[in-house]
Amino acid sequence: MSTIKTSRGKLSFSITAVICAFAFVALLYTERISTLSSSTIFKFKSCAKRDAAKHTKHKRSADDRIVEDSTVNYAADDRFEFDPNECSVAHGKWVFNHSFKPLYTDRSCPYLDKQVSCVKNGRRDSDYRHWEWQPDDCILPRFDPKIALQKLRGKRLMFIGDSLQRGQWQSFVCLVEFIIPEDQKSMRRGRAHSVFKAKEYNATIEFYWAPYLVESNSDLHIIVDPKQRILKVDSVSKHAKHWKDVDILVFNTYIWWMTGLKIKSLWGSFANGEEGFEELEAPVSYRIALKTWANWVDSTVNPNRTRVFFTTMSPSHQRSADWNHKDGIKCFNETKPVMKKGHWGTGSDKRIMSVVNNVVEKMKVPVTFINITQLSEYRIDGHTSVYTEMGGKLVTDEQKKDPVHFADCIHWCIPGVPDTWNQILFAYLL
Repeated sequence: MSTIKTSRGKLSFSITAVICAFAFVALLYTERISTLSSSTIFKFKSCAKRDAAKHTKHKRSADDRIVEDSTVNYAADDRFEFDPNECSVAHGKWVFNHSFKPLYTDRSCPYLDKQVSCVKNGRRDSDYRHWEWQPDDCILPRFDPKIALQKLRGKRLMFIGDSLQRGQWQSFVCLVEFIIPEDQKSMRRGRAHSVFKAKEYNATIEFYWAPYLVESNSDLHIIVDPKQRILKVDSVSKHAKHWKDVDILVFNTYIWWMTGLKIKSLWGSFANGEEGFEELEAPVSYRIALKTWANWVDSTVNPNRTRVFFTTMSPSHQRSADWNHKDGIKCFNETKPVMKKGHWGTGSDKRIMSVVNNVVEKMKVPVTFINITQLSEYRIDGHTSVYTEMGGKLVTDEQKKDPVHFADCIHWCIPGVPDTWNQILFAYLL
């Protein structure tokens, strides 16, 4: 870029930067309510081959590996069947399989938000729906809706977190709902708590909105300016009362912490308004908040009745230079995964990953990671991009010509990458 010599040029550059910053903040926060390798952070290996398999600890996470466009040669496949104690699902590659089709579409499933319905919103390329995640050393079972519902019979499954976790919830609902007769299913949407019910199975698949897990002054009535948000980092009670007596809990919190700003963190009551908070670096505030969550899990959850999962951070792809597409605009018009082995971009904060691992490994109640980060890092092609909505309105054709401000490279098209997250969850539930 040439040097900007005039004050007028500097002003123009500054205004553009401010607009871009606000566009990014809008993607993170104006949502509707409805540099280490990861192997050095998560201390365990990929699964071994059949004859050399070794057991790993129950509390475990995952690692980076390769992605490539290839086909599966099942005759020569020496991988073993998925075993959660022997297989790290994050070691693997994306395999293109044109014969593979999602179990549903954004036209067939009535429960998807417009925000993630990319095909309905005008996306014409379809290759992003035909990639399958293949772990290196084990076979990840295909998602079977009938078996999934049988596993959920008489149980409550709840996803808890932000809009990305809401996407995983909607994906799971869509993966099972089409085999249920119309009179045997129902959906109740709430501002914070939404419930899909499979009546014949006496099962519910629920979502609870808690973007920080701990309480904040922006939980329901969202404060657009992140500088005005205050987190009550020592309390989850307002939210956690809805998590009791749930059989399968799937937590997540990440993207709302990534403002680039210090987090206003409060102990005690909101009654004093802005009195008494401290501005902390995001990883510091995150650690305190996650310890609060961990204390609730350890003191409340009966591991003999309830299984606890934690979905690791979902990467954003805001900087095309991360994957050496210097002339690209964020994730706009990307149609294939990154092929570089171990790719890791600036959209995943390893400080946060380290905090999660350190807190969870000290917990009494077992927590299973659904480690989606590395496999999702490759999928620059899977985001909603300009085929989405902002502020409750679909991105217009004119706005689509301006991907700098209107491409959403945080959320994912559904069907798409979140289906793989649920395929991993399904494998753990078997």
